[in-house]
Amino acid sequence: MIVAELFDKGGVVVWVLLLYSVVALAIVLERTLRFLLMGRLPQEFEEELVESWRRGETAAWLAHYRGPEVAILRALLEAYGKGVADLNRVASRIGSIELQRMERGFRTLGILGNTAPLLGLLGTILGMIKAFMVIEQAGGRVDAQALAGGIWEAMLTTGVGLVVAIPILLLLHFLEGMADRRAHGMRSCASLLLEQLPVKGAACDETPIHHREGEIHAI
Repeated sequence: MIVAELFDKGGVVVWVLLLYSVVALAIVLERTLRFLLMGRLPQEFEEELVESWRRGETAAWLAHYRGPEVAILRALLEAYGKGVADLNRVASRIGSIELQRMERGFRTLGILGNTAPLLGLLGTILGMIKAFMVIEQAGGRVDAQALAGGIWEAMLTTGVGLVVAIPILLLLHFLEGMADRRAHGMRSCASLLLEQLPVKGAACDETPIHHREGEIHAI
C-alpha cells in the first residue's frame, strides 16, 4: 500500500496521527539535544569535589563543568556563603527547578503516546459503523470480498495508531531514564557537599533529596 492510499483510506484520523508523530519527533530531538549539551560529568567528579573543597577551590573548580549537578552545587555554595541555615531546602528547590527543565515535554509525549491508540480505535469504530451502514442500505446482499475490504480499511487506523504510539512511549521511557540518572547525580553531589559544609544541620546521614513523581523533595 502506497502512502497516498494509506492517507486516503485512513481519512482524517491518519492525518491527526501524522501530526502526533511530527510533534513527538520534535520534542524527542529537542530533549535529546538538550541532554547532550548538558555534557557528562567524569566518573571521578565526586572525588574531585571533595578535594576541591579541602583546597578551598570549589567555586573555581566548578567553573570548568556544567549541568544540573553543577547548578545545584553552585546554589548550595552561594547559600552557604550567605549564611543560609536550611541548605537542604535550597537543594530541594534548585533540584526541582533543574528536574523540571529536564522533563519539559515529557507530559506531552505521554499524552501523545497514550491517546494515539485510542484515536486509532476511534477511527476503526467509525469505519465499521460506515461499513455496516452500507450493508444495511444494500439489504444485506453484500459479497464477502466487499465486506472484507470495508473491514480492513476500518482496521487501518488502529494499526497506524499503534505504530505511532509504541515508538513514542519507548522514546519517552528512554528520556525519563536519562532524567532519572541526572536526578541521581544531583542527589549524590548535593549530599556529598552538604556533608563537607561545617554548618549545623547541613551534614546528614540520609540523602537530602530524592526523586519522586517527577520532583525532587527535601527529606
